Amino acid sequence: MSVTYQPKNRKRKKTHGFLVRQKTAGGKKVLASRRQKGRKKLAV
Repeated sequence: MSVTYQPKNRKRKKTHGFLVRQKTAGGKKVLASRRQKGRKKLAV
């Protein structure tokens, strides 16, 4: 079996980063709910 997870910080930020979340309405909802929950980190 091959190793499938090859972590890259750039890719991580580009797909799950704060700015990406801010761009869409759904992403803003995600951030809002995480703020409400009291998360220390809202996004990657």
